[in-house]
Amino acid sequence: MADETLERFIEDVCGDSRLRVEADLGDGFVRLRSAEAERRQAAHDIRSTEDIVIEMLRNARDAHASSIFMAATREERRRRIVMIDDGDGIPPAMHERVFEPRVTSKLDTMHMDKWGVHGRGMALYSIAVNAEAARIAASDAGKGSSFVVETDLGRLGEKADQSTFPSFERTESGSVAVRGPKNILRTACEFALEHRRTCTVYTGSATEVAATVYAFGLSSLTSASRAFCSDSSGLPVCKRLATAADPASFAEEAARLGLVISERSARRVMDGGIDPLEPLVNRVRIAGEGTAEGKGAAKPSARSRRGGDARGLRVDPADLERFSAGVSDAFAALARDYYLEPHVRPEVRVGKDGIRVLIPVEKLR
Repeated sequence: MADETLERFIEDVCGDSRLRVEADLGDGFVRLRSAEAERRQAAHDIRSTEDIVIEMLRNARDAHASSIFMAATREERRRRIVMIDDGDGIPPAMHERVFEPRVTSKLDTMHMDKWGVHGRGMALYSIAVNAEAARIAASDAGKGSSFVVETDLGRLGEKADQSTFPSFERTESGSVAVRGPKNILRTACEFALEHRRTCTVYTGSATEVAATVYAFGLSSLTSASRAFCSDSSGLPVCKRLATAADPASFAEEAARLGLVISERSARRVMDGGIDPLEPLVNRVRIAGEGTAEGKGAAKPSARSRRGGDARGLRVDPADLERFSAGVSDAFAALARDYYLEPHVRPEVRVGKDGIRVLIPVEKLR
């Protein structure tokens, strides 16, 4: 008991400095305890909202995500970032521990990129130290993840201009130079450009991201699997919204992913009133060249939109029209079985790595 009283007395007199120092080396020099050194490193690593964004994007990349969905919203002095990915995922037992220092799944590997070293087990810890709240909303092994981070802009700042989309130009060396304020959009664009061959980044409001994740799930789940899904937690995180049966359950499912939207917005998403986001890299226009993927002018002609792609495969518009009609006929039989509108026009896009078909789904009135 006396020892405890003495310890409290020393702490009252010396503050918390005693707890932060391992040894007094004299002449004003001290050796910090490991915990204090880690805390200071974390404070140094994250100095703005944009730093949090790039660390979260790198974290998703290192988890082998091929699709990353980021919602960035602001309410007065509070910033909220939700990052959803289809990567490796994190088992529930590790949901809190991953925010501790030096905890990593990359025992034998680490990633060196233009932003520095990643894989030390310090990124999520650094975010947690600097944010007001940091948590995993949903994740499991092999099912992807959804992270939610909230910051106080009075404590951790960001660029004042968060609405300007960056501009891009080709340098003499052939690389792409990015111009504009180093805001969240520019940070996400630089990452999306750097990793456009391995993962696709989408960014927008919570409602726009919900619409995009919803479309992502619809594209990969059958009508039967959605209709008879009694527990969405067994599905990959990015597919769970597609199981919602009505706007109320949609808003509830979105909230479980960290996306706070109203039932009205959920209804608009389910009714097709809010379009899914296009990949962020598709919005990048390199001066004099069009998009970063070399698709041509900023506003492509009808022929290029429907029948060609400057990156590779080109399909004659007449052939594409016949193909679209065939897809429509094939869908009609399925539509009759599930009480859907059979007379729809598929959207067919030709790309370098494949032909993508999007069939709008409408219930019979």
